[in-house]
Amino acid sequence: MKLNRTFLQLLIWFGIVEGLSTLVLFFVAMPLKYMYDMPLAVTITGMIHGFLFLGLVALFIAGKSVVPLSTKMVIGGIIGAILPFGPFVVDVKLYRLLKSQENS
Repeated sequence: MKLNRTFLQLLIWFGIVEGLSTLVLFFVAMPLKYMYDMPLAVTITGMIHGFLFLGLVALFIAGKSVVPLSTKMVIGGIIGAILPFGPFVVDVKLYRLLKSQENS
């Protein structure tokens, strides 16, 4: 079966960006809020992260028919988007899927 490589690459990159936004929220914005009394850092970073999270979930749902992704991969991607470092783990699986299609 032929995969939509462009959408798969978009999904991988979006996962990286969403995962990085989580790290920025946890390791930059939250320390700024609690250690330096700068709550605006969490407000702004949190909104950006929330938007990226919803976008990643939407991309996984769309990927079910566009790529197409298996139901297991879609559910794993959504769960991965919830967990810290989860998008990076899922991206490895998506990258392997992309490379396996390249070799076929």
